Amino acid sequence: MLEMKVPSPGESITEVEIAQWLVADGDYVEKDQAIAEIDSDKATLELPAEASGVITLKAKEGDAVAVGQVVCLIDTSASKPEGQETPKKVESTSSPEKKEETVSPTKTSYASGTPSPAAKKILDEKGIDQSHVQGSGRDGRITKEDAIQAVPSMGTPGNGTREAERQKLSMLRRKVAERLVAAKNETAMLTTFNEVDMGPIFEIRKQYKDSFKEKHGVSLGFMSFFTLAVVRALDLYPDVNSMIDGDYKVTYKYKDISIAVSGPKGLMVPVIRNAENLTFRGVEEEVKRLALRARDGQITVDEMTGGTFTISNGGVFGSMLSTPIINPPQSGILGMHNIVERPIVKNGEIVIAPVMYVALSYDHRIIDGRESVGFLVAVKEALESPEELLMNNNVKKALEL
Repeated sequence: MLEMKVPSPGESITEVEIAQWLVADGDYVEKDQAIAEIDSDKATLELPAEASGVITLKAKEGDAVAVGQVVCLIDTSASKPEGQETPKKVESTSSPEKKEETVSPTKTSYASGTPSPAAKKILDEKGIDQSHVQGSGRDGRITKEDAIQAVPSMGTPGNGTREAERQKLSMLRRKVAERLVAAKNETAMLTTFNEVDMGPIFEIRKQYKDSFKEKHGVSLGFMSFFTLAVVRALDLYPDVNSMIDGDYKVTYKYKDISIAVSGPKGLMVPVIRNAENLTFRGVEEEVKRLALRARDGQITVDEMTGGTFTISNGGVFGSMLSTPIINPPQSGILGMHNIVERPIVKNGEIVIAPVMYVALSYDHRIIDGRESVGFLVAVKEALESPEELLMNNNVKKALEL
């Protein structure tokens, strides 16, 4: 009998949460088959079976378990049931609580919709009809917690649904929430804005994107322009590439750029290491690699740790303008937004141009107004004159064509 223990997902992590079992108690599993998804405070990772055999689960979905704790047993002496195909990973977009509903529906019994004595007392005091309360207890029983959370009706319900759903936040989401609140409370965060005429970049992409993709196998997107513009601006304003450590300021000579990408478990922020050494092709290849790993749930804690500055592209979702929140302990984050044709003035005339609003949120404790505004202006200048400031007046050489 093999005891499977929770592996350490990364340094300093001592506890994880069972987000979802991908197998049922008593199933036959194959070695290296994904049997569970576990949440740490930094990422969601898959737990593979260490051997083939019949599995016995020792923890429930939603349980917080210590690193090194036994979460299941595998009977390695059990033979594979005849005719059983190799199990496939269970695909699910629902939460652990929803999975329980779809796999094993709540059993209906005399307890369904019946409040416990404590719950009944609370409902009576609130004047709430128990038939309007969804029970979350065993077999649908209304618990004391359900009664506490129940809200009296503010009028006569119409024909629409009156249902609500209550589910526990994942450990990852709880940690994200904690970090966002800490960033607002523990930094002197300000945001400065500017606008960028994306016309020159549009022209370069229009002329070279096909040959770039044909030669390098990746698209020539906006992230390479923004990343290299940020690298240049960080050289000009190194305080933006600094962090506070107690009474000290730590200024990094390298540029590890965190990029916010959307994954199946929410927003993830993998890091492009030493972006100052990368070409346009190098940035686009790394962005594609990290985005695919985030999409497939393969991103590691190490790949999301240690950035010195963050770029967040809310424009892909249609955002016109935002004030991005700093990613501690970093001191700055650049927000990109959607590109919209807008009237602007050029050479004394009103013309239509593709314009993007950009925002820099920064920690005023370490970055002054001169540095923050100067940094954003430097980004704007590089994006509006990419051939001169990012490509050394040789577009083909810069794109390695």
